[in-house]
Amino acid sequence: MKTVCDLDQSAVNYGWCFDCVPEENSLRLKVNGVDFDMPSINLVFVKSRELLGEQVEARFGKEFPIRFDFLDTMEGGNLSLQVHPTTQYAQEHFGIPYTQDESYYLLDAAPDACVFLGLNEGADKNRLIADLETAREDPAFAFDAEKYVHKIPAQKHDHFLIPAGTIHCSGKNAMVLEISATPFIYTFKLWDWQRMGLDGKPRPNNVHRGKEVINWNRDARDVTENLVNQFIPVAAGDGWAEEKTGLHPTQFIETRRHRFTKKVGHHTQGNLNVLNLVEGREVLVESPEHAFEPVVIHYAETFIVPAAVGPYTIRPYGTAEGTLCKTMKAFVRTA
Repeated sequence: MKTVCDLDQSAVNYGWCFDCVPEENSLRLKVNGVDFDMPSINLVFVKSRELLGEQVEARFGKEFPIRFDFLDTMEGGNLSLQVHPTTQYAQEHFGIPYTQDESYYLLDAAPDACVFLGLNEGADKNRLIADLETAREDPAFAFDAEKYVHKIPAQKHDHFLIPAGTIHCSGKNAMVLEISATPFIYTFKLWDWQRMGLDGKPRPNNVHRGKEVINWNRDARDVTENLVNQFIPVAAGDGWAEEKTGLHPTQFIETRRHRFTKKVGHHTQGNLNVLNLVEGREVLVESPEHAFEPVVIHYAETFIVPAAVGPYTIRPYGTAEGTLCKTMKAFVRTA
């Protein structure tokens, strides 16, 4: 992120970025010539119908249900091995209506990049949990993740689907665009590769809850058949093609990838759209009905198209004209 996103080079490191989370991000407005920042969640509260769309608002109320964020392990280490609670578990134990289903889209990957996803076939459930509990109690004990967890080589533009209950983490040397639901406060950490926290102590984990939600049927065969690169052609036209890329049938988020060298048309269909430019230097987003001023989007930038916008177009722009560009788009399934 320091290199690609032109961040402060003097900082020690950047590993995690929320680039579409209204509770975490700000809106910058110009009021009478003065720049003014306010929490983005204010827009969700005040203009939820226009932003989310009627059906999404009816389901989620004044909540923004889609999150895009970056997980950067380039020249770093593996992310913590983890699992998210099922919706039923989240409702029963925490009183929240939905859980953090998600996916990893690889914006970039070194030759040795990988993703840990699901269990190895025949993995011993009892032995796995026992080893995790030993690692929690004994910082000197190294949990053998590859013995139990399915490790998959990862390449740029791969898409890994991660329904709740699936044990997972991104490996080192990857730049992940994480597309997920937004209840971000419940993740059960299982193993953190013997890393220490800023206090010099082992980072806490949550094996006692994690073992209650792991989907033990999510083995390597199931992962390969149902969770890796589920690309399905949807439509194509002059200079563009659209693919369905997920998410899993148990998840409420739909994702589409567009590949284009010319202008491609989109329509919100009365539904919130969240997009990221995953390939191409820059594109121009325009409204044929002049619902907004044209907006230039650069590589790896996330942008939100409110439900009220309706039709809009995206085309390569500037130095990217005539080159192949790609966007990932997410929206809430309503049918």
